[in-house]
Amino acid sequence: MNAFLSALGKLFRTTAFKLSFAYLLVFTIFAFVGLGYVAWNAQRLLTDQFVSTIDSEVNNLSDQYSMGGLRRLVNIVERRSRAPGALLYLVTTENGERIVGNVGALPPDVIGRVGQFETLYNRTEETGTKPDVAIVRVYLLPGGFRLLVGRDIGERIRLGDVIHRAFGYSLLFIGVLGCLGSWFIARRVLKRVDDMTEITRHIMAGDLGGRLKVAGTGDELDRLAQNLNDMLDRIGELMRGMQEVSDNIAHDLKTPLTRMRNKADEALRAARTPDELKAALEATIEESDNLIRIFNALLMIARLEAGNAREGLADFDAAEAVRDMAELYEALAEEANVSLDLSIEDDLPIHGSRELLGQALANLLDNALKYGAATDPSAKDFSAKTVTVSAHRSDGEVRIVVADRGPGIPEAERGRVLERFVRLETARSRPGFGLGLSLAAAVARLHGGILRLEDNEPGLRVVLALPLKAAEMPQPPLQSAA
Repeated sequence: MNAFLSALGKLFRTTAFKLSFAYLLVFTIFAFVGLGYVAWNAQRLLTDQFVSTIDSEVNNLSDQYSMGGLRRLVNIVERRSRAPGALLYLVTTENGERIVGNVGALPPDVIGRVGQFETLYNRTEETGTKPDVAIVRVYLLPGGFRLLVGRDIGERIRLGDVIHRAFGYSLLFIGVLGCLGSWFIARRVLKRVDDMTEITRHIMAGDLGGRLKVAGTGDELDRLAQNLNDMLDRIGELMRGMQEVSDNIAHDLKTPLTRMRNKADEALRAARTPDELKAALEATIEESDNLIRIFNALLMIARLEAGNAREGLADFDAAEAVRDMAELYEALAEEANVSLDLSIEDDLPIHGSRELLGQALANLLDNALKYGAATDPSAKDFSAKTVTVSAHRSDGEVRIVVADRGPGIPEAERGRVLERFVRLETARSRPGFGLGLSLAAAVARLHGGILRLEDNEPGLRVVLALPLKAAEMPQPPLQSAA
């Protein structure tokens, strides 16, 4: 019993039940007003018909009295009183003594009043029984005689009783049906919420693979479940990224740390002169700088993927940023005997971080100069090397492309090289840590864009696609008052 009461109380406290009950209450009020208006109009229509009939009879009888006097009036009233129907007639003297009519009993003060009103009455053959109700009109005739014409309103009373009963049954039916509907809706919603709660408990207990069920109805609970699932997917990605970083640090940083320790140990054992000790210290410092660069890159990638770099975003021209970075690498390209081919469209506004975009471009250019600047087969001078840098707008995006003529990356490996510390076998002989493309991809995601690796036939074509900032509509000048 206690469990049932607890479940019932939980059901009553649900938002779905409260909303359904509120809708039921509003609907009941509207139904009450609607039925009441219909009943009032129906009774008013009947009353108007009764009054119209009474007025017509009074006018006709008064005309008969004017033409034939009291005798003629009495004969007509007596004849009409014997006819079956709901009309009432009574002719009395000035003192209220009955002369003719089918009304047997009236309250004492009725015949003395002139005008139209409702009153109790008994017919002549029903004297002593429970009185009925009628609308009557008392008319004062010349000579002091009084004429009463009325209409029994039993039909109106019966109609009112029927409407009242129908109204009561309707309210009862609406109430029962509304409560059952509220219970059914709240039960369904409560079951889905309980299912979500149970799954979230498992997730909080450590089962990050659990996901909320989506019924496919597209309602607000489905949208909530889908958003929560997307959030859990994102949390899972961040957790996997943290795990990968931890594993990568454990594996990839172990080698430089071991090398640095071995060099220091060898210097202690084998160095004989200050120059040898200085060289060992310089090698140790170089290894330390490499480790610091790795940690800085890892921290930057983690910061970008967590979305913590959004406070420094602003509007700037991507074309200028690409030109500045290309100019910065021209000297390095000349040293490597590489030709930088630029094709940059003017006015490419985006919203983001110019510093981070410059860092991503620096990584892409550095990779192109180190790994991709192979001999261009189409060039006459086979010593010439080409790296193409372009920036243009297309389909609402700013597409920054760094293309080389090197060996490229196999299609099967293009998704993997965007991960941290991933280096292909062909690149392991070159300096680097496998973080450049991962950092560039994180910068693209921060700006709401994407980094794509494509085939340059031959070589690698890296496309950094960022959303183009929409131009603001100019505001019309204010009109000065004349």
